[in-house]
Amino acid sequence: MRTQLYYTLVLSIYLFIGFLTPAQAFQKNKGQFVVVLDAGHGGNDPGNVGNGYKEKEIALNIVLTVGKSLEKHPNIKVIYTRKTDVFVPLRERAKIANDADADLFVSVHCNSHHSSAHGTETFVLGLHENQRNFEIAKKENEVIFLEEDYESHYDGFDPNSPESFIGLTLMQEEYLDQSTQLARLVQDNFTKTLKRNDRGVKQAGFWVLHNTYMPSVLVETGFLTYKPEGAYLNSAKGQNEVALAIYKGLMDYKMILDRNVGQNVYKDVANKDSLKDELTNELDSKDAVKRIYTNTVFKVQLAASSNKLEPKSYNFNGLNDISREKEGKLYKYFYGGTSDYNEIKLMAEFAKSKGYPTSFIVAYQNGKRVDLSSVINSHSN
Repeated sequence: MRTQLYYTLVLSIYLFIGFLTPAQAFQKNKGQFVVVLDAGHGGNDPGNVGNGYKEKEIALNIVLTVGKSLEKHPNIKVIYTRKTDVFVPLRERAKIANDADADLFVSVHCNSHHSSAHGTETFVLGLHENQRNFEIAKKENEVIFLEEDYESHYDGFDPNSPESFIGLTLMQEEYLDQSTQLARLVQDNFTKTLKRNDRGVKQAGFWVLHNTYMPSVLVETGFLTYKPEGAYLNSAKGQNEVALAIYKGLMDYKMILDRNVGQNVYKDVANKDSLKDELTNELDSKDAVKRIYTNTVFKVQLAASSNKLEPKSYNFNGLNDISREKEGKLYKYFYGGTSDYNEIKLMAEFAKSKGYPTSFIVAYQNGKRVDLSSVINSHSN
């Protein structure tokens, strides 16, 4: 009965979240961007101790270094699930993030394996895709056995049972795209900047991720059981470099979110430079076909954000002719302004090539925004 009531409650919360606007759901703290940093294990839970190194100490050192960098930004608030060598139950870690109404939850760990496996991998919540992912999640989840009366706190969840993972994905499903994007940015900093072995962005059933109500990732910074990697992670140099990679990933994510509220916004466009030349030539061509709409101005909406940015090219990936309007609590940013619909379509493609794949065309008449489809249809009749 208790389990049934639990999942009923979970479903109710999920449905409620589904009715939130993107701005409400993904940029919840208007004053500050709140990041909860979670150092895995601690206290009487050492984590893995491959080659004699202690996961709980390494994870804490990395987290404190990441937090120190984030705290230099006045608009970012950092909350730690632990700052010392103490044991924090899994349920309490998630509660800290939820009570703070955090924008991000990042849990840091070190990996282990009986083989010579090495490299970094970053996880989001999902049903384990293979036995290896299940074993990683199982290992991290088994910390609940260290808690007194754990059965009453986790509603029958059994880390050793694959069936127990089926109900875990519901709460995080709303944030899966954002979590995956964050995980990819962190992983890219590991592999492209630090040249670490890339084990990818993966899904697995981590309980601590399941119970958070915001984009959440679990970072496995490397394998202590692989001697060279364990020595690296146990060193001040290794910990500082790993922390910097995580920090840069978080800042990359925040920059994207600031410019594009609630959108999955950054994907590299292949042959971007050649597309730029092609579009520029077409815009400048004397033979370009014009499709003029009298008394109408078309623009490309790039982003909406609670942050007020200067409408300068350096803030918008080199795009010129940027304008800004305030609507409610949001600032909206636009590229271009023309009565030629064919020209604005080309500009929209150009904007996509510059890193705004979700940008779209809007129409204005007498200074007021009007329905684009109505304008187009009225012109064709």
